[in-house]
Amino acid sequence: MLVLKSALLFLVAGLFEVGGGYLMWLWLREHKAFLVGLTGALVLALYGVVPTFQPAHFGRVYAAYGGVFIVLSLFWGWGIDKRRPDTFDMLGGLLALTGVAVIMWWPRG
Repeated sequence: MLVLKSALLFLVAGLFEVGGGYLMWLWLREHKAFLVGLTGALVLALYGVVPTFQPAHFGRVYAAYGGVFIVLSLFWGWGIDKRRPDTFDMLGGLLALTGVAVIMWWPRG
């Protein structure tokens, strides 16, 4: 159950970070309204809160989160920007998620 809770927290944090970053991108690069940028900043602030609920220490959580961010970014690009990941994107994502599992959940003695 601990692994499931941790994975869900990574997913929520990732959606906040990628979503907030995307809103900031729209504001600054696509010249959307200031409110879009402000919303992005608030969502990014929420991203900063969610990882604090993880059961591990800061360094481990943020190192592992990097792998989650890689995969969520690829999915975001596929779903929102309509840029399908290629074989090497998917291989890299799988390797990143393997690293997440090792960092966060490998049994330690």
